[in-house]
Amino acid sequence: MFKKLAVLLTGVLVLSLPTFGDEWNKKTLLTFSQPVEIPGVILPAGQYVFKLADSNANRHIVQVFNADQDQIFATILAIPHYRMQPADKTLILFDERRADQPQAIHAWFYPGALYGQEFVYPRSRALELARETHQPVLTGDVTPTETPTELEKTPVVAVTPENKEVEVAEAIETAPAAPTQWTVPAPAVAPAPEKELPETASPLPFIALLGVSSLGLAWLLKTIRSHNS
Repeated sequence: MFKKLAVLLTGVLVLSLPTFGDEWNKKTLLTFSQPVEIPGVILPAGQYVFKLADSNANRHIVQVFNADQDQIFATILAIPHYRMQPADKTLILFDERRADQPQAIHAWFYPGALYGQEFVYPRSRALELARETHQPVLTGDVTPTETPTELEKTPVVAVTPENKEVEVAEAIETAPAAPTQWTVPAPAVAPAPEKELPETASPLPFIALLGVSSLGLAWLLKTIRSHNS
């Protein structure tokens, strides 16, 4: 599996103000001290509201508004991005970029969440980012002006720096790895002890009987001889 290069933004202040929605829309007010890039749009420095779109069919569509929420800048298709440990505050990951370019947002994590939203970029921009970062970038047939309904069933792939499409599962970790299955060996069974045959009786009585029989036979033969004589 490819490892996606994503770093916390350095040199750009990202503040998550204590204004949150609920677990349904994960509304978050963010402040950027420098311009940042989201799919299809460059956001100037300022305050923005990030939240999930009101869609039952797909809970990975992000909408970006101004602080007053009276202007929408983009509706972004995303896919779940898994972390081993949740952060206790809002976490924004950025693709590593040149210093003279706005940093591109890679993923957004709501406080305490193991799953964040990894952004899907239009094909041409995804290929440029892949070549700059030398890592696969998520892409699909998307534009920032589409509605949540239009994005709900949009297929997503990852594009490599060589302009090849790969499955999303090959590019990012969307779920925790399955635990290793260990087979517990069956306990060793000790061999049954060999049964000892019971000791036979002493041969002395048999020897005595044989001796008596011999004496009786000898006496019988002697009697027969005497009678014949």
